[in-house]
Amino acid sequence: MEGPTLMPSVKSACFVIIHITIWIIVPQLCHSPVQATFGTTPNIKHIVIGRCFTYTTLVQPGLRYDCEEIWMQFEKAVVQQSSCNVTEEHYFEMFNMMPQIWPCDSFLFWSKTRMLMHRYAAVFSHFWTLEDTLVGYLFNDLIWCGQEEDSDFDFNYCPAWSTCRTHPVYSLWKQASQNFAEMACGNITVLLNGSIVNAFNRKSMFGSVELDSLNPQRVNYVNIKVVTNLEGPHMFRQRVEIKQVVWIIQIDSCSQGSIIELIQILWTRGFRWTCTESDLTLVILQCIQDLNQPRCQMLANSLLQQKDLTST
Repeated sequence: MEGPTLMPSVKSACFVIIHITIWIIVPQLCHSPVQATFGTTPNIKHIVIGRCFTYTTLVQPGLRYDCEEIWMQFEKAVVQQSSCNVTEEHYFEMFNMMPQIWPCDSFLFWSKTRMLMHRYAAVFSHFWTLEDTLVGYLFNDLIWCGQEEDSDFDFNYCPAWSTCRTHPVYSLWKQASQNFAEMACGNITVLLNGSIVNAFNRKSMFGSVELDSLNPQRVNYVNIKVVTNLEGPHMFRQRVEIKQVVWIIQIDSCSQGSIIELIQILWTRGFRWTCTESDLTLVILQCIQDLNQPRCQMLANSLLQQKDLTST
């Protein structure tokens, strides 16, 4: 499908607003304060080195990496550093030891669609996500931080990685995301959750790092796939004035909401794009998890009717 060549018109987000008058003051929703997490993942050295051997032996056999040296460079970047004093530069030596080349037309990006993204990538095995790269495979779901006064990881306490821009976990994933996006080529795919506020978030890893690292000289099309929850759009509550609460149903789609901002950015930077909200494979993958949803039953009936028509 060929993307449009003219700049799309900007539409304001479409909301369904229901006013409910009440006699109490309801506070506005706000982000909860950043909470501390547990310390460095126990046995992190054995996990990382073990994953490295698994990756080079079973996942991508034939690759030649020095797993012990990769660990040493990772350790060197983190230990004896405060938990908010590790930048992307600290990891440069480690990244230099694990270069990878990924095939074009296989890059899959995502934001707030992690579980569905993995199921989608499993169906279309040619897709590569950040988690499928060596660095993503090694450090996925792990926590780590060092401590200035000790030459070891802090296994008791690590702050949440959102507390600072130079957190050791954030810095590694930021550099990994940048490398992944810079290598993207051909037709790439982006999965976004249209049932939340700001399906495209400029502060997310995709919005703040990967999008800015994509090269329009290498990328043919950015194929946006907007996915909505089976149970319907997300509802959030906002106080407009005393004694009144507004319930807002947020629906982001290819023609409204934050997706328009993403399309504008792509157009301004010279990318060609497509956008869809009705990817049948994604809906089926969601229905596999919850067949009782009305939307899934309607889909099943529709598919049965199509089958009956083709068999007659």
